[in-house]
Amino acid sequence: MTDMAQSFSIRPARREDAPAIMEMIHELAAFEKEPQAVRSSVEDLAEAGWGDTPRFEAIIAEDTERNPLGFALYYRTFSTWEGRHGIFVEDLYVKPATRGSGIGKALLADVARTTLAEGCVRLELNVLHWNPARDFYHAIGFGHLSDWLPYRLEGEGIGKLAVGN
Repeated sequence: MTDMAQSFSIRPARREDAPAIMEMIHELAAFEKEPQAVRSSVEDLAEAGWGDTPRFEAIIAEDTERNPLGFALYYRTFSTWEGRHGIFVEDLYVKPATRGSGIGKALLADVARTTLAEGCVRLELNVLHWNPARDFYHAIGFGHLSDWLPYRLEGEGIGKLAVGN
């Protein structure tokens, strides 16, 4: 746990935090202009994060009253070129009322410490092109990979590919 002078702390998220994290996921989706895109449930999140085979880790920022202020959710990746793993931050979210107070940087710093402790070679995330947080990421040292384009296959497309169509 990291106590900050700004009167918030960072701690590992627990299964019982799933409802608060899901609420912030919905807030993030609304911010990203995709409120209808969240299909997961609190139960899905709880099982994926704290079930028999955890698929991600998460950390939570909270105030002195233990109210959630933000979170980071991340998982391991692997680089065949480096021969080592990395960490991908799927979501970083700070509640609007507390943005600019250092919470986002503290969350990423906590993930960076995990990245170093595990000997990871990369810490990665995606940012929407219009998101003003891009300036924040640049300021703390993230580089924009302009040569790489994200691609995605979803739903019916996965099924068609799997059967050879």
